[in-house]
Amino acid sequence: MRGHGDHHGGDNKHAGHSVEMFRSRFLLSLVLTVPVVFWSEHIQTLLGYTAPVFPGSALLPPVFGTVVFLYGGVVFLEGAWRELKARLPGMMTLIALAITVAFVFSWVVALGLIAAEALWWELATLVTVMLLGHWIEMRSINQAQGALQELAKLLPDTARRITATGEEEVAVDQLEVGDVVLVRPGESVPVDGIVRKGESSLDESMITGESRPVKRREGDEAIAGTINGEGSLRVEVTGTGEETKLSGIMRLVADAQRSKSHAQDLADRAALLLTGVAIAAGLVTLIAWQLAGAPIDFSIVRVVTVLVIACPHALGLAVPLVVAISTTLGAREGLLVRDRRGLEEARNVDIVIFDKTGTLTLGEFRVVELSTADGVGEAEALRIAAAVESESQHPIARGIVKTAEERGIEVPPADRFRAITGKGVAAVVDGVEYKLGGPSLLKAERADVLGILEQAARGAASRGQAAIYLVRDGSAIAVFAVADAIREESREAIRALHEGGVEVAILTGDARAVAESVAEDLGIDTVLAEVLPEDKASRVRELQSQGKRVAMVGDGVNDAPALATADIGIAVGAGTDVAVEAGDIVLVRSDPRDIPKIISLSRATYRKMVQNLWWAAGYNIVAIPLAAGVLARWGILLTPAIGAVLMSASTVIVALNAQLLRRVHLTPGPRPSTG
Repeated sequence: MRGHGDHHGGDNKHAGHSVEMFRSRFLLSLVLTVPVVFWSEHIQTLLGYTAPVFPGSALLPPVFGTVVFLYGGVVFLEGAWRELKARLPGMMTLIALAITVAFVFSWVVALGLIAAEALWWELATLVTVMLLGHWIEMRSINQAQGALQELAKLLPDTARRITATGEEEVAVDQLEVGDVVLVRPGESVPVDGIVRKGESSLDESMITGESRPVKRREGDEAIAGTINGEGSLRVEVTGTGEETKLSGIMRLVADAQRSKSHAQDLADRAALLLTGVAIAAGLVTLIAWQLAGAPIDFSIVRVVTVLVIACPHALGLAVPLVVAISTTLGAREGLLVRDRRGLEEARNVDIVIFDKTGTLTLGEFRVVELSTADGVGEAEALRIAAAVESESQHPIARGIVKTAEERGIEVPPADRFRAITGKGVAAVVDGVEYKLGGPSLLKAERADVLGILEQAARGAASRGQAAIYLVRDGSAIAVFAVADAIREESREAIRALHEGGVEVAILTGDARAVAESVAEDLGIDTVLAEVLPEDKASRVRELQSQGKRVAMVGDGVNDAPALATADIGIAVGAGTDVAVEAGDIVLVRSDPRDIPKIISLSRATYRKMVQNLWWAAGYNIVAIPLAAGVLARWGILLTPAIGAVLMSASTVIVALNAQLLRRVHLTPGPRPSTG
């Protein structure tokens, strides 16, 4: 897959770590830290109490402090080693440096090699606080990735396979393409397949976002992970395990959470820079205090505090957590982010180009206008026309029948159906013969046509729509304008894009009259019609040459070059390999209302990233000088433990701020005034 950043080296500081590991190490370190702090001479003097003295009590701080360093601190030492091997020193390097300096210095003091105060309590509290911070971080990221685990739970472990002798329960991974499985009411569909027997409603909300149950009958597709309703289904297996759409969706979500964005690159560079600044500031602090005549232990404490407080922990969390949350938020809304950079760029889109067929329209014929002669009701005309066409497989015929079904009209049976070659069809309904066809049928039948019907037919033709006449006893009694029907959702989508300050264009190979009719109906700004598939990419480049940021929405087949050329390619339909490969973002549903959601999610994600980056890096401007002791003459000094608390607080703030992204309502408001 193109555009995916690798997650390696210093970028993946928690490789091999788990929430439980950080929790257990934090809790044991906390238990050991309490006596280290309680028997610390510095704390006793500070709080004015005397700890109990008994044989070996003086050894409690060095022994327990060493255990905390080796047990709790090893996580950071291993992380630092990975960062240094990858030549990407970052937060783990800084933490490891701070605790190692404190540990070595404390043992030097404990062995009497230097007259100073050991840093056991500072070391123990520092490791414990850092473990707490990382535990909180890991929990936050795991919660953000919870959608993946929820998706995984949708697949059952076993299935009922139909055999020559009956049924058998088998593990899902034993099923093969061509097997038939039985799905009972209330069960999850275990595989992708085709319904071979039965009729039911499937809850597809977790896969497609469609809130209403979807009717499925013989010949229809069933998707793994969907929940069966009231009927039993026999489903022929077309895909199992890694081959299912659900697994494909999970892969896309996981890849997107790993893929790097421009903001992540910026955060990584800032973390690397901050590590260098912290080490340099530590050296300058040590040299400056020694030149000023300060005791060595005071200088070492200042250095450790600088290293701790400058640790780019929050900086490392600032972007990945927002990425994880925005990706899962998008997946829940039916938006699969294949390339993070695509989502990041969406906030700057100036114009969205829609392919017409199957995107703004249904990709199927429907009756879009209906005119009747006096004395004939519209519902009656449609009822009769649907009956006449009920046995025909022609796309226009299917469109008329489908329109009647969608309007809740009961279609009566038809007798003596026959095709009139090249002209139309005929059938007997309610004892009367009716004929249905285009202008050639009128000529052949020499049928009378009222002026109002002729006018309606001319209007349909001017819009590139097919005019179909219903004829009875030598006279036309109705005319149907049949066309690729506009989705009702398209109107909302284009209105939302306009409200968000985004232009809309239509790009199609259809005749200009058809394209302009759709554009006029929907309020589309620009029409690019009669464009061959191979020329679509050049039309995208023309708009880009005008300085516009272009998003292209298409089905990923004949639109693939244009999707790849656009600043953001948005592929409709998560089931096709071509669509997935062509788009930066894949729409699970073919719902144009999801396009404004992409822009809204992009803008909200960017705002959170910027806020987090400023907070994570900005507080160091004040914190590092304070840690170095610039206010020492006024009695304001930070200990390493306080530094760790402040650093962890910034991490928690960043994590909480990222979580607020979950509350964003995904409809685009006006375009922000800046970037």
